[in-house]
Amino acid sequence: MKAYVFHGPGRSAWEDVPDPGVQEPTDAIVRVDDVTLCGTDLHILKGDVPEVSPGTVLGHEAVGEIVDVGGDVRTVRPGDRVLVSCITACGRCRYCREGTYGQCRGGGGWILGHLIDGTQAEYVRVPYADLSVHPLPSALDGKDAVLLADIFPTSYEVGVLNGHVRPGDTVAVVGAGPVGLAAVATARLFAPERIIAVDLAAARLEAAKHFGADAVADAREAPEQLVADLTGGLGADVVVEAVGVPETFELCTRIVRPGGHVANVGVHGKPVTLHLEDLWIKNVTITTGLVDTYSTPTLLRMAAAGRLPTGQLVTHTFPLNHMEEAYDVFARAADTGALKVVLGEEPHEEVVPYRAA
Repeated sequence: MKAYVFHGPGRSAWEDVPDPGVQEPTDAIVRVDDVTLCGTDLHILKGDVPEVSPGTVLGHEAVGEIVDVGGDVRTVRPGDRVLVSCITACGRCRYCREGTYGQCRGGGGWILGHLIDGTQAEYVRVPYADLSVHPLPSALDGKDAVLLADIFPTSYEVGVLNGHVRPGDTVAVVGAGPVGLAAVATARLFAPERIIAVDLAAARLEAAKHFGADAVADAREAPEQLVADLTGGLGADVVVEAVGVPETFELCTRIVRPGGHVANVGVHGKPVTLHLEDLWIKNVTITTGLVDTYSTPTLLRMAAAGRLPTGQLVTHTFPLNHMEEAYDVFARAADTGALKVVLGEEPHEEVVPYRAA
């Protein structure tokens, strides 16, 4: 089969690899129908995730059809249409029993496209299939559903829920890329008083307005002042970091109010300075996290009911074998306007659904 293979920092290719097969009785083999690219994949290609070995097939999000299962798989069977979660769960270890699947110590956690071959391929082997794939409602299109493999549960769990967004809050989302936009959309479920989005790109700030931001700020134009003006000088109740660079994390700690929450979602490849000389007295809670995907079944039901703007994040689609072109478009988002790129559907030139007709 064909797959997108990492060969070291800055080197990758769509090439022939062996077909996957069932290795354990809990495995499922999925034919990939829709797959998307993630900012984490770009971090891998930059060398920010050294655990990824050269020769690994990238990708941790997909929608597809079960074509084979091991003898112990009970919840899915060949022919079922499923969502492949970015997190694999053994179901037996302490963390899985507590619902923190991202920290699985039984051979799961974030392993697809990280420690084992991933989803950016024609077929993928999914370990522990009973807990790691989700049957899809027939109402959900693959292009929409694939966004529930990672970015929506990530933004919801690691950003909104870890940040303890409550009715009446001021929420600031720093970074209006796909995860940041999903954080804007899911924060609205909790009726905050206002949501402020911060980014460098005007197009992404316009998208943030569409997804529910009440105010936007260019990161180069003193967003601290806007947050202060809108909150009577207090700062934001909850700040979601959705970029993963030192400058944005430090900005988050400057705009959070005393007693507020900073929820870090971004993947950081460099050390960040924690200014405890300023923060020690402010009762600020800082959370980090890898998504656990315990919310995925709930989000799937909401998406099937039309309550989540999943497909509206998709700006570009490509055939599966155009992986290298898709990566180029996604990596140059400032020039191309890309938010989420999905491969597998019929190709379209470009779609920007958040613009008014």
